[in-house]
Amino acid sequence: MLVHPSSVDLSNRTLRFLTGRLKARRQEIVTRWRRLPASGQALLALAHPRCGDTYAQLAAGFGIGVATVHRYIREAVEALAALAPSLAEAMRTIRTIQTKALVILDGTLPPIDRIAADTPYYSGKHQRHGMNVQVLADPLGRLLRASPALLGSAHDLTAARQHGISEALTETGLRCWADKAYQGAGGSVRVPFRGRRLKRWKRRHNTTPAKIRCLGEQAMATLKGWRLLRKLRCNTNRITDVVKAVLVLHLAST
Repeated sequence: MLVHPSSVDLSNRTLRFLTGRLKARRQEIVTRWRRLPASGQALLALAHPRCGDTYAQLAAGFGIGVATVHRYIREAVEALAALAPSLAEAMRTIRTIQTKALVILDGTLPPIDRIAADTPYYSGKHQRHGMNVQVLADPLGRLLRASPALLGSAHDLTAARQHGISEALTETGLRCWADKAYQGAGGSVRVPFRGRRLKRWKRRHNTTPAKIRCLGEQAMATLKGWRLLRKLRCNTNRITDVVKAVLVLHLAST
């Protein structure tokens, strides 16, 4: 197998953050010896989700076994996922940093490698198998929170209700713009009017939220910047932890 060096387009701040968490983790479990130092494990754990490198590629590049790579990545993901803020914590943080108290709600579908028989994972809207993740962004398109992953067949409105997003937004006093998929969400969630033959004032009303909601695509691009989320091949029970880990790394680097 040919091995060549590769770059990870993340800042040193992100690497130092993860290195610190892994050092603390090793102290908790009283690790005596590892094939890689904490900084090496952090670099390996960042290269996997950011660049999409496989376990075999990482094992060859770092000179360790595939099983060791799997264990190192899983340990890093679990350590990061434990730091992910809850919905209530995220609402308080958003309320503190947002002067206009406005957020954008939208859903995304990270694809997974499932066969046609796996109906619960199939999204009719996107015409592919995946996991439903609800994303909150600020008016500048910056990622604020990503929800736990649900089955791809779940409707965006159903997912938002199951996570309690609309209730949390209302309790916190945050205004929220969302697309037509969230009709009936209630609370402070505002959606455009539906229909083909709308009155002029309704069409004008739809123009403003459309301009705001399009900025939320930047938050989606932030998630998709992690290549692992473009095609998830891990156990679906681990996808929520992966999304949480990516969110924590993003928040730590901003």
